[in-house]
Amino acid sequence: MSRRDRTAPTARSRRAPRRAPDAGRAVPARLRAAGRAAHHRLTAGGTDRGANPVELAVVMPAVLVLLFGSVQIAAWFVARSTAMHAAQSGVNAQRVLEAPAGAGEARAKHFLGAAGDWLVGAKTTCATTATEVTCTVTGKSLSVIPAVRFDVRQTAHGTVERWTTP
Repeated sequence: MSRRDRTAPTARSRRAPRRAPDAGRAVPARLRAAGRAAHHRLTAGGTDRGANPVELAVVMPAVLVLLFGSVQIAAWFVARSTAMHAAQSGVNAQRVLEAPAGAGEARAKHFLGAAGDWLVGAKTTCATTATEVTCTVTGKSLSVIPAVRFDVRQTAHGTVERWTTP
């Protein structure tokens, strides 16, 4: 560390800061007028005053229709998924070896009861042949928009378990 670093500040650092060459000059009249005009536009409102609420009133119904329409479509997809899973559950119950008659419908109805109210008025039917089981679940999707319900129909197929000779 040098001796100069340990000593008091030098004379140069004690001087007053230098002023900019144009400091102290008056603001030009043109700049003052522009500032006043901007201030007036921002505070007085002008001819556009109240335009934002009107724009919002025009756009908001369209936004709400899109929002509720999206939720309604999502409810339809969930209802379709619920019906498909119920039909698959019914097929899995009915296709086992020596399953009692009506086991598939009972399992599908149990699934729908546990899944919630996404599928309104659900009906299940299962048909069994010697080699195949088919379960169909029908109903309507949950309504988010009044009086708008989409029909839902999902079918699942499976083979019946049976003994065969090699």
